[in-house]
Amino acid sequence: MTDLGRGLNANVKNAHNRTALHFAVAGTNTEAVKLLLQRRVKVDQKDKYGVAPIHLAAWFGSLDILKLLVQAGAEQKAENEEGLNILHCAAINNHTEIVDYIVNDLQMKELDKDDLSGHRAFALAAEHGCSIWLFMLMYLFPSLPPFCQRGDTPLHLAARNGHLDAVQVLLQSFDTRDEVNMDGETALYQAADNGQEDCVQVLLDAGCDPNILTVAKCSALHTVAERGDAALVQVLLQCNAQTDFQNQELETPLHLAVKNSHIPVIYYLLGAGCNINATDKRSQTALHLAAETAKAEVVEMLLKAGPDLTIQDRQGKTALGVAARADEVNIVDMIIKAERYYDQKKANPELNEIVRTEHALTFKFDRRNETKELYSMAWRLAYKLLKPGDWKKLAKHWGFTQEQVSAIEEQWTGKHSYQEHGNRMLLIWFHGEELALKAPAKDLYQGLIYIGNTKAADKIRLEAEHVSSKKCSVS
Repeated sequence: MTDLGRGLNANVKNAHNRTALHFAVAGTNTEAVKLLLQRRVKVDQKDKYGVAPIHLAAWFGSLDILKLLVQAGAEQKAENEEGLNILHCAAINNHTEIVDYIVNDLQMKELDKDDLSGHRAFALAAEHGCSIWLFMLMYLFPSLPPFCQRGDTPLHLAARNGHLDAVQVLLQSFDTRDEVNMDGETALYQAADNGQEDCVQVLLDAGCDPNILTVAKCSALHTVAERGDAALVQVLLQCNAQTDFQNQELETPLHLAVKNSHIPVIYYLLGAGCNINATDKRSQTALHLAAETAKAEVVEMLLKAGPDLTIQDRQGKTALGVAARADEVNIVDMIIKAERYYDQKKANPELNEIVRTEHALTFKFDRRNETKELYSMAWRLAYKLLKPGDWKKLAKHWGFTQEQVSAIEEQWTGKHSYQEHGNRMLLIWFHGEELALKAPAKDLYQGLIYIGNTKAADKIRLEAEHVSSKKCSVS
């Protein structure tokens, strides 16, 4: 700084148009500021962003430096490129001493004006979580404007940024709760949309309504379900958030959770009793979406919830048809198992009790050791003993529908595809037999006799007798 006495220009600018005074003020170096002011530097020089030294004094909360600049004739109403003046700068950073000086000593309440984004100092304090500032501004400016340019209230700004203290101050001081902005969003919606769990809980406790829809017909539950925020889904459901609102695309929160494979969210929505059969603009249920994207875990959850498997989308496809079209073999087999299970359950209500007490209901491929021998039998039968048309005859005999047979047959790997088709059909059939606690060997033998494949029937009978004799010798 002593170099200033050697004739150097104190007003020289760097590449950003900043002078030594900018750096001295930003560094809260009071002595350097005094020295520069003694050298009659330009106090209102702005950098390339329109920021003058007086803005920096307010921004960094240096009251002594701010007073020095004012005494040196700095323009007190100066604004940067964003329309921020010294009151805005102080508000953003919670510098209450600066505000008190501006309002009470400088008598410049007119600085409480919109910046270029439409925010006044009060809104900026809310947006940045300056709760002490909020108290002070409420006292200094009793006629605070309730809305910003986009229709956001200070509560919106505080909630979406997760400023819990500011949210609590605003809830205690104003009656605003469910005001909406130009997009139809409430403060609660914005807090949920930004994952601000604590703010969401406080807003709900204060009586905010979780079921107000935005212009796009989205509820708070839509946005948290789409994002996969299971904790917030739970919070909203506990406060009676409606599960079945449909947005502009007629999607429910379940559709959005399934699209993004958010399994915990799907679990909570199903547990809350959401409508699993709701259809979107393509007339697709959540199961259609899961089948299309081959999400086995999601398909399993939805199938266990007992959906209507006959619903067709705009192309006339059931969920089974969608999975077959996508060549998703595992999904096709799971859906056929579910269709046959629910048909059996309808005809035999006691089946549900059997499954509930004896098995964990699943439609996925069974990899348990106790079923290996049975499934090996199915493979040998399909690949070694069945003729090309036999599997379809057996399927018809056992009540498979034409759509189910076609869905299995959709997978084509060559002229020997019938072997894999037969193996899959048998595994699906075994699944139903096991759920009903039936011994499949007898029905399998009778089925093979019915279609005229006595060679295969005798082979199955001999295998069954061999297994039975082994069990007897062990016992």
